[in-house]
Amino acid sequence: MLKKRQTEVYAVGQHIPMSAHKAQRVIDQIRGRSYEETLMILELMPYRACYPIFKLFYSAAANASYILDSEKTNLIISKAQVHEGTTVKKFKPRARGRSFPIKRSTCHISIVVKDISLEEYIEVDFLPWSKKPGWKKKYSNMIDHNMYSSEGVWDKK
Repeated sequence: MLKKRQTEVYAVGQHIPMSAHKAQRVIDQIRGRSYEETLMILELMPYRACYPIFKLFYSAAANASYILDSEKTNLIISKAQVHEGTTVKKFKPRARGRSFPIKRSTCHISIVVKDISLEEYIEVDFLPWSKKPGWKKKYSNMIDHNMYSSEGVWDKK
């Protein structure tokens, strides 16, 4: 029987004092990239959001090397998300006794790295109750016909 092995490790940064939209444009650039490529992109991009994301990615890579005992060169970013955090609301005094609201937005960033060198499944001893039912074998030889293929398709005009 095959059992799925853990190949993903994550790091989460919460309450980062930055707009979620500003962090999202950096996260979109690094999603799905390798370790070296991500470090190079984050060091060379001119945005303020790159530094906290760089620290978070470096933490996720350190987690992967410690937990999975893997090389950092085998890591890719499998998931990267940005969510809006709490908004800190302050009031600034203005002329004639009035006040002006100041809203400081925060965001939560989570980065999941995956080791591509590890096998997805590991072999486990066979368990008799994990056997597939016999009726599932009956439909395994069916051919999936594509209704949008060029053979036998008629025009709907």
